[in-house]
Amino acid sequence: YKVEHVRMGKLLALKVLEPDHALDKNIKARFRQEARVVAKLSHPNTVQVFDTGELPDGSLFIAMEYLAGRDLAWHLRAHGPMKEERALHIGIQLLQSLAEAHGLGIVHRDIKPANVMVVRRKDRDDQVKLLDFGIAKLNEAEGKKYVTGVEEFVGTPSYMSPEQGRGEALDARSDLYSLGAMLF
Repeated sequence: YKVEHVRMGKLLALKVLEPDHALDKNIKARFRQEARVVAKLSHPNTVQVFDTGELPDGSLFIAMEYLAGRDLAWHLRAHGPMKEERALHIGIQLLQSLAEAHGLGIVHRDIKPANVMVVRRKDRDDQVKLLDFGIAKLNEAEGKKYVTGVEEFVGTPSYMSPEQGRGEALDARSDLYSLGAMLF
């Protein structure tokens, strides 16, 4: 939802997990993990999270920055393939976002055009924001790689690395494969 923070007069995006979905422990845990993961990130090419919580009706919410723009999937459907220069500009920004995430042990696991927001800016090139860390995996144990569980199949098959498709342990290279597939 597009909402306004009343005291601050600031537009925000509110992602809400309805109460009936909040009854499913796995969905609820994934939603809370998304908020926890994204809150650790501060890169300008990653969507920013400001708050999270639970409403009186049991709904969970994440309050994040509102982005005026359209996702990359929309742009590709509306305009077809883009010029290499623009694709390169988008790819570089996504790599910068992923560098921070990977440095913190976070693997996104669902890089695809629908999770990339293109924000138009008046006097500069478009800014790209990486969204939806809902299936990202965070390994908080020190000294370990970014390991994801093989207990569940998550992601978008068209952009998945082979190891992700096989349900194997993942690291940052899987996101880079997915980014390469998306740019192709």
